[in-house]
Amino acid sequence: MRKRNLLLIFVVLSFVLAGCNKKNNTDDQNFNYAVEKFADLQILRYKVPGFENLDLKQKELVYYLSQAALEGRDILFDQNGKYNLRIRRMLEAIYENYQGDRNSDEFKQLELYLKRIWFANGIHHHYGCEKFIPGFSPEYLKTLILNIDTINLPLKKGESVSELCSEVFPVIFDPNVMPKRVNQVDGADLVLTSACNYYDGITQDEAEAFYAQLKDPNDKTPVSHGLNSRLVKENGIIKEKVWKVGGLYSPAIEKIVYWLRKAEGVAENEKQKEVISNLIAYYESGDLSKFDEYVISWVNDTDSHIDFVNGFTESYGDPLGMKASWESLVNFKDLEATKRTQTISDNAQWFEDNSPIDDKFKKSEVKGVTAKVITAAILAGDLYPATAIGINLPNANWIRAEHGSKSVTIGNITDAYNKASHGNGFGDEFIYSEEEKALIDQYGDLTGDLHTDLHECLGHGSGKLLDGVDPDALKAYGATIEEARADLFGLYYMADPKLVELGLLPSQDAYKAEYYNFLMNGLMTQLVRIEQGNIIEESHMRNRQLIARWVLEKGADDKIVELKQKDGKTYVVVNDYVKVRELFGQLLSEIQAIKSTGDHAAAREIVENYAVKVDPQLHEEILERYKKLNLAPYKGFVNPIYEAIVDDNGEITDVLVTYNEGYAEQMLRYSKEYSSLPSINE
Repeated sequence: MRKRNLLLIFVVLSFVLAGCNKKNNTDDQNFNYAVEKFADLQILRYKVPGFENLDLKQKELVYYLSQAALEGRDILFDQNGKYNLRIRRMLEAIYENYQGDRNSDEFKQLELYLKRIWFANGIHHHYGCEKFIPGFSPEYLKTLILNIDTINLPLKKGESVSELCSEVFPVIFDPNVMPKRVNQVDGADLVLTSACNYYDGITQDEAEAFYAQLKDPNDKTPVSHGLNSRLVKENGIIKEKVWKVGGLYSPAIEKIVYWLRKAEGVAENEKQKEVISNLIAYYESGDLSKFDEYVISWVNDTDSHIDFVNGFTESYGDPLGMKASWESLVNFKDLEATKRTQTISDNAQWFEDNSPIDDKFKKSEVKGVTAKVITAAILAGDLYPATAIGINLPNANWIRAEHGSKSVTIGNITDAYNKASHGNGFGDEFIYSEEEKALIDQYGDLTGDLHTDLHECLGHGSGKLLDGVDPDALKAYGATIEEARADLFGLYYMADPKLVELGLLPSQDAYKAEYYNFLMNGLMTQLVRIEQGNIIEESHMRNRQLIARWVLEKGADDKIVELKQKDGKTYVVVNDYVKVRELFGQLLSEIQAIKSTGDHAAAREIVENYAVKVDPQLHEEILERYKKLNLAPYKGFVNPIYEAIVDDNGEITDVLVTYNEGYAEQMLRYSKEYSSLPSINE
């Protein structure tokens, strides 16, 4: 998804990060959610409840779509950095073939480095974007490389081991080479200073000028320029290398298409078959108008039980918010839980009409908003191992306005987070008093899920751009503004009596649990994800701090929200929840105006003033308190395994799902079975 409307929340929201209000289900006591923990990461498993109840054709469809999903893994590695595939394959060769001392400190550090690369789909942190610092020396790495058969190394034709080392060692070890995957520091050339592989030999000014000249301000149905290509300069000429069959990433895309054709043959209905057919046509042509046809058909397919996302969708990895990383999610509907989201979507027009924004920014007619809770069957690309908990598609404003949108909450992923976080001590450390703890324990899960639903189902789909406003007008600030807009929409309505009236909340006080969790996270606890001395650059983190810091400042005179000291520790205290809601509404109005008018200067001012800077003293305190809990601030997943049972005639008679694969085991298997791209994709 692209940053302007943001398909996915690539973040574990505060109630997940906190894990302070999670309930334990005795039915799951025999399922081992936790796999392992290393660095700042915890690896989990997720169950796929209900898969066994699908009919054979549906199971077969899930199987084919899952294979198509896994075939795109190498694309993301290459998009995240030019040398990622080469480095990963070199380290995997060592990990699997080195026969020396595997218990030494340096080998253990190499193993840790490789595990982090697997998780991040590259050599930069998946969330913070800074380059990993190896805990082993260049000399040690070269010794290991020289001790394995060169046939296992990712060598170019005629290349020596020394030449391989000369090329990749600076990328691995030199802190000044490719230090950030995505750089968002104001004033820098964001393209030249970002290590992502979306541009080659191009400056930020050149990239912005190239795409500006492609846009027609009078086009009411514009394609998403730049979405599926690398922008390069060759012989002084700037051009796009399109990701398609016969183009860049063709070997992987051809395999994706192969499995999509299999899926097309077992589609549940004609609408779903059309979706798959349109996606194949897009992959084969690279034509962005074909992408729009695919998206429109996908939005209109609301009856299928099985659903999926597959393709170049999310733009967080591009500092300019235009080029999309590859990702996939295969899922099916949770019918019981969907009743909640259906209630929200059925009342979409009421929420739009009663929003506290200026009337000229409201949609007079909210079209085609559908919402559901889903069960994830497979995660892939930029949704693996770290994943979203909510999805909202599509990204193009005109498609959303004319054809509607789909919103989902991923129920089994949220459940896995909840189960794994039970009793971790976070709440005891960071929540101010027993009153807030009791409130969050009673309502935190429910309000957390509901805020996600409101964010995805209605928040991203609310409001409109004024005529003639470029969807890319906010540039690098667009993602933060869009996420703030969706979060504020959800927060504002969390406290509305309408939610109690609709049966979505059991009490008029329940919303306070989400308000406290959100403010605590935005003001304090999300800082555990930032290295000391760094600013905040990730868009979702910027969004949350922007909202929380703005509310703290604007309500300071009346002490609506405070940071208080107790026993030498800092806590968030909310003194007036009603006025907090009023402030959320005021900020939503301001943020919507920025979005609707494309006011880049205002976006820059509010983001840079509230969302970026970190209080170093508070940051140090939070890190120290969190360290004592021995928790991992980031979580991700290993996938289940789907095995097709085939009879003597080659026909699938059943598909079985198992959950026994370990983290390294799965990563190494994926690198063997789903790795069709060359190590360097020119």
